[in-house]
Amino acid sequence: MNLFSKSTISKANSDQIQKLKSWTYQALNLDENIPISINQLKCHEPDCPPVETVIVLMSSPPQQYKIHKPISKITQLDIKQLSINH
Repeated sequence: MNLFSKSTISKANSDQIQKLKSWTYQALNLDENIPISINQLKCHEPDCPPVETVIVLMSSPPQQYKIHKPISKITQLDIKQLSINH
């Protein structure tokens, strides 16, 4: 059973993803050599939000953050909130 699927979610454009990456580097004060992966997922588990965005910092060890919104709805404030929990 595939619990996560990207197929029925509207795709975020590359400009939106680049903007989120830039905000993430700034909010978390990251070295720009650390790759960031951003994926929008649809969850099929009970009590899971319909769409969430997963941000993974490819640091050592990797760090993962989830925002319970599609990429197109994420604001700079949402990203700044990651730094509070960082």
